[in-house]
Amino acid sequence: MFKHALIATVALASLFAVQTAEAAGPGGFARALKTAPAISYISEKRRTSAPFAHVMFCAQNPDECAAGGGASEIFLSPFADKQLRAVNASVNRSIRPVNDRPDQGDVWQVNVKSGDCEDFALTKRDHLIAMGWSAKALRIAVTKTPAGEGHAVLVVKTDQGDLVLDNRSNAIKGWKDTDLRWLMIQSGDNPRVWYQL
Repeated sequence: MFKHALIATVALASLFAVQTAEAAGPGGFARALKTAPAISYISEKRRTSAPFAHVMFCAQNPDECAAGGGASEIFLSPFADKQLRAVNASVNRSIRPVNDRPDQGDVWQVNVKSGDCEDFALTKRDHLIAMGWSAKALRIAVTKTPAGEGHAVLVVKTDQGDLVLDNRSNAIKGWKDTDLRWLMIQSGDNPRVWYQL
C-alpha cells in the first residue's frame, strides 16, 4: 500500500512541477504576448480630393457611392472570416487582369469580366454588401506597390484590425503587413469623401 501511495505522490508532484514550469516566470508571459495578433487600424489624416476616376464612377453608379448605414466595424466571426476569404478568392479568379487602355485613361468599374485593381476592389465591396456586410466597414484605398505602380485595394475594418483584400494575392493581411505604400482611403461614412494617409 505504501508503495502505491509513494508512486501516486511522485506522479502528482511531477505533474505539478510540469504545470508550474509552463506557467511560471516572465518567459511564459512573454510567449503568450508574442502569440497574440497585433490589432492595427489605418489612421486618416486630412481630407483630400477623390481620385477623378472614382468621381466619374460615382456619377455613373450613384447607388455604389451612396452613404450607407450599419456598423463601421465588422465582428470577424469564423463565418464572416470564411465569407471574406471566399469573396476575395472568387473575385480574384473571376476577373481577368487587364490594365486600362492609355487612350481611355483610368476607368473604375464594378462586376466586370476583365479589369484592373480598382475593378477587383469595387467588385469585392459590392459582393460583400450584397451578402449583408455593412458598407461603412468596406473602403477602397489607393496605394503604391514596391515597384511604384498605383494600386487600389479593398480595406475591411474588423474587430481584428483593418484587413486588406488585394487582387495580387488570395491571402488577406493586416494593412501594416502588406508591401504597399498607403496614399488615400475612402471615408466609411461617405464613399465620396477621401482622406490622405
